[in-house]
Amino acid sequence: MGGALLEWALEAFSGSAAVDELSEGPSCVLSAVDHWQDKRIMYAVLDHDPHPDDIEAFLGRLQTALAERSLSLKGITTDGSALYPAPLRTVLGEGPHPLCLFHIIKALTHGVLRAVAKERERLATSTPKPKRGRPASKDKGARRLARKSKYLQQKISDVFQDRFLCVQRHLTPAERRRFLHITRGVPQWRTLREIMDHLYALFDRRCRTQPALGKLKKLRQWVKRFQWIGET
Repeated sequence: MGGALLEWALEAFSGSAAVDELSEGPSCVLSAVDHWQDKRIMYAVLDHDPHPDDIEAFLGRLQTALAERSLSLKGITTDGSALYPAPLRTVLGEGPHPLCLFHIIKALTHGVLRAVAKERERLATSTPKPKRGRPASKDKGARRLARKSKYLQQKISDVFQDRFLCVQRHLTPAERRRFLHITRGVPQWRTLREIMDHLYALFDRRCRTQPALGKLKKLRQWVKRFQWIGET
């Protein structure tokens, strides 16, 4: 970034920056933004996927630019990926490192959708395989098996078609009735929806610190039940 633009970006620096990477094909752009002033401070273009060494060099440039102007960096917000913790400790020490709420919600949403897909696959493997052809009218067991297979296949199809009802932030009364209908008999899908409801409530600005910590503790206990989102 040119000197004039850098001076403009730092003339009212808030002390807090957001650092993120954007990959497009073989290239990647690292950028640092003063998210209180909505000004991009610095960027770097890479011809490869970013590594922690690239992040460390980029943060070093940012720290040098601030030091030359007698400015201090009070904290850096990132998306919480594994690229940042070590470089941040090396360059900035143990300063505040908040995580971007958008990225957290995005990661958990993807995790819940993957958990829904995993449960749908499990349901598909447990669907009985009736014999080919129409079952005989006197063979009650075969007819019952065919009805169960058809019911489960329809449920799998419904959940795939309306899977975003599990993560959509606001549901209309009709969407909620639809969600309750397609999750009848599979309480684990309703639990995933409840996890998302508590996740959205956790980031509600009206939520105070202590209630938020209590919700977070309960949320962590719930997500441990699902392998796909436990790590997130």
